[in-house]
Amino acid sequence: MQPSVISTYLMPATLVVIMLGLGLSLTLADFRRVLRFPRAIFIGLVCQMLLLPLLCYGLAVAFALPPVLAVGLMLLAASPGGAAANLFSHLARGDVALNLTLTAVNSLLSLLTLPLIVNLALTAFMGEGKVLPLQSDKIVQVFAMVLIPVSIGMLIRHRRPALALRVDRPFRIVSAVFLALVITAAVIKERALIGSAFQEVGLAALVFNLGSMTLGYGLPRLLRLNQRQSIAIGMEVGIHNGALAITIASSPNLLNNSAMAIPPAIYSLIMFFTAGLFGWLLQRRAHPPDAA
Repeated sequence: MQPSVISTYLMPATLVVIMLGLGLSLTLADFRRVLRFPRAIFIGLVCQMLLLPLLCYGLAVAFALPPVLAVGLMLLAASPGGAAANLFSHLARGDVALNLTLTAVNSLLSLLTLPLIVNLALTAFMGEGKVLPLQSDKIVQVFAMVLIPVSIGMLIRHRRPALALRVDRPFRIVSAVFLALVITAAVIKERALIGSAFQEVGLAALVFNLGSMTLGYGLPRLLRLNQRQSIAIGMEVGIHNGALAITIASSPNLLNNSAMAIPPAIYSLIMFFTAGLFGWLLQRRAHPPDAA
């Protein structure tokens, strides 16, 4: 399982366009508000970096996954949130400034936590450890793909606020259409994989995905974060950087095990549908936005 043209080129290009539209809806005041309430950032990081790997480990044991697939699922859990989390949060009217902050902080922390969690998983499931090089180049890619177009959109919003507000809804529609095209292309590309791989790890990946979003949304609500913040954390925790996990699993210089790439690949297909349904359900029962 190697990264495809879709995951390597089409998805990043689509996300850059979408992130530009996302930036049109943001102002510096949004980020100042997030930083005034660091509790949401702390809860999001605890969910993503501590509780999520524990959930994944429990599911790998409960489903009695073969060791190589268990490590592949743990690799996915250790990977930082994908840039697509910002998009889905935007479409579901979550707190996108919180998403961007969590993506940036978690991406940096994952330079240390990702090798640690994967090495622990290798020891727990396969009885061996392997040192993973720090993925600093991937972190730079995440920053470039997310922060640069968002910054350009925010600049347009600052300089031409009337224009930014006027095109916000069309950009949301275009974003949804672009995403639907990418998902359709991904399903067609991986149609041969879907049947056999789903038999091995599909149910575990689905339960992990649903559990991730439930954890990411439910715990913040229990801790009295507002609706928009909880949506943001739910998307951040439930949507992972599958391309990064596949690259680490497949690369000859890293884990060099294509079987470990199967769980991230299956999860990456599942998460687009479940995240879309999750956002749609939240919108149907949405109340007026909570005060920050």
